[in-house]
Amino acid sequence: QVQLVESGGGLVQAGGSLRLSCAASGHTLSVYNMAWFRQGPGKEREFVAGINWSGTSTDYANSVKGRFTISRDNAKNTVYLQMNSLKPEDTAVYSCAAADRSYGRSRDEYAYWGQGTQVTVSS
Repeated sequence: QVQLVESGGGLVQAGGSLRLSCAASGHTLSVYNMAWFRQGPGKEREFVAGINWSGTSTDYANSVKGRFTISRDNAKNTVYLQMNSLKPEDTAVYSCAAADRSYGRSRDEYAYWGQGTQVTVSS
């Protein structure tokens, strides 16, 4: 299986930006569809953004559309989430996930998950 490790989280003021990275090992990331999910305190995990194996197709939750950009660099075995114009409601643990058989917004489509990285947006 593939192992995923997120990084880049931290504390940022509203309106600021962060870039999250998800580095993969154990298997080449190029064969996987990838996604970012997040889970805020007391909230359910929700889909944030997805990208297919080649990077030619992306999908975004309405709450982040126009502010977040998902991308991937298969040569570096890394997926990114560029987050701009951050809002306090973006505060959550962000996790990357890999799917080898499907591509969608449901968390049960993704077999492999990272540990997550905390993003905190202050007012």
